[in-house]
Amino acid sequence: FQQAFERARQKHAQGLFTEAEQAYQQLANSGEQREYVLRALVELYLQTRQVNEAIDTLVALTEEVPDKLYYYARLAGLLHGLGQTDAAIGHYQRLLKRQPGHAVAYFNVALLYKKGKRYSDALSAYEEAIKHGIDDVQEVYSNLGVLYSEMRQREKAREMYERAINVDPTYVPALFNLAGLFEEAGERQQAMEFYERILSNNPGHWDSLARLAHARKLTAADADMVDSLSHATEDAKDDPMAREGLYFALGKAMDDLGRYEEAFAAYRTGNEMGKLRNRPYERSIVEQTFGRIIELFVPEWLQRVTTASTATPVFICGMFRSGSTLVEQMLAGHPSITAGGELDYLPWLVAERLAPYPDGVISATREKLDELGGEYLSRLREQFSDTICITDKRPDNFLHLGLIKVLFPCARIVYTRRNPVDNCLSVYFQQLGGNLSYATDLDDTAHYYRQHERLMAHWASCFAEDIFTVDYDELVNSPEPVLRQLLHFLGFEWDDRCLTFHESDSLVKTASVWQVRTELHTYSSGRRRNYTPFVQDIQALLS
Repeated sequence: FQQAFERARQKHAQGLFTEAEQAYQQLANSGEQREYVLRALVELYLQTRQVNEAIDTLVALTEEVPDKLYYYARLAGLLHGLGQTDAAIGHYQRLLKRQPGHAVAYFNVALLYKKGKRYSDALSAYEEAIKHGIDDVQEVYSNLGVLYSEMRQREKAREMYERAINVDPTYVPALFNLAGLFEEAGERQQAMEFYERILSNNPGHWDSLARLAHARKLTAADADMVDSLSHATEDAKDDPMAREGLYFALGKAMDDLGRYEEAFAAYRTGNEMGKLRNRPYERSIVEQTFGRIIELFVPEWLQRVTTASTATPVFICGMFRSGSTLVEQMLAGHPSITAGGELDYLPWLVAERLAPYPDGVISATREKLDELGGEYLSRLREQFSDTICITDKRPDNFLHLGLIKVLFPCARIVYTRRNPVDNCLSVYFQQLGGNLSYATDLDDTAHYYRQHERLMAHWASCFAEDIFTVDYDELVNSPEPVLRQLLHFLGFEWDDRCLTFHESDSLVKTASVWQVRTELHTYSSGRRRNYTPFVQDIQALLS
């Protein structure tokens, strides 16, 4: 057996994959040392990108060695990567049925439950991991804190972070997450104290330094902070992601101080680093995608498949950095309206149930669409019980407005827009996720802005009466008239508390966390004037 196995391994190493596969399979069928043969087969299948065969072989391994966590973990990782999260969970459940006290398996399956939006199941699995004595329990408590925070249960989140810190007072993830929770709740001083606490023990925790710079408006008295940021951009060379964030923090600091040329230089460096981690922005593909949405979502089709739902969800959408967080927080001042924040239920359902999008929607039956709408509402109710109106403020839901109107014919859509150049600058000045690949280049951002305008014009041609447009500049200059019209559109009476939104203690989970914690101001309106030399090209693109 050993000689035959070594010959198979040699063929594998030489790239003779078909011959190696046949040799491995013959050895596996013999039954001798089957675990090691199957492991070699898994590596061969992964190397040759035969993912389904690798999955089948890993399933065989979990049956051959049914108590070994390693194989379940690899199997679950592959399945989740293919979008088969429920199947991955099912295999962990097989292991837990055999070993109901396996703490690490509970921890691993909790991560999958969370990714699958099964929050209650994730909470139960984390509790089981603690119950069965998992090592490094502070990590579990910190993860529980993140979960409760996503569920908008602030006090429970804080309790979990504090439990983690009680176990290990120097555990940075819990300290950092707790500081972030204070930020989201608008508790500036507590947030800054925790960031400073992290830095006192770990001066090289660059993310904390960057967050300190974002937490307040810097003045000429903050020369030490500016020096620290400047030195940190050099010291963090071994941590590209943190270094990128430091350049954005330095850009913000320079902007605060009115040193606009230096600010733009810092933002430009941060964005150039961002390009290295993002996939390239391909204008032709974006144009084709938007064109396909416009081609498929036509009034005749919308009318034919619209469900009978009477639900009235509120969606706030538009370009990122167009004022959507401000609008949501002002609305949330109303006692009947709850800010849901940037919920990812709809994009998740699109990815999980309607891929490839948008063609996957067109082939869906009315019954399937009705089921999807029901699932969205049930997840909303699970997270936000006992509320009259919940706003879903996911900016890029503007891509899915046709789907929204099919799922919820009575939905109300609030579209936020802003001066195009100001909007593009604000996007460029924010370190955004890798899925927003246009954001690292001003010209690309301007191109995407034009495409988004093109799509919004199409939606307006389909159901303009269900879309209320809020102009950011008009809102900050004359808030009450705009809000009165908006509340009337949503079916609510006026409430003065909408104008004192900055006093709210609700969680804000967006990049605008501090901007909406101050009284309404206009200094972001017309920001482009500070950067005139740098925006001339995009002004031409946008005009």
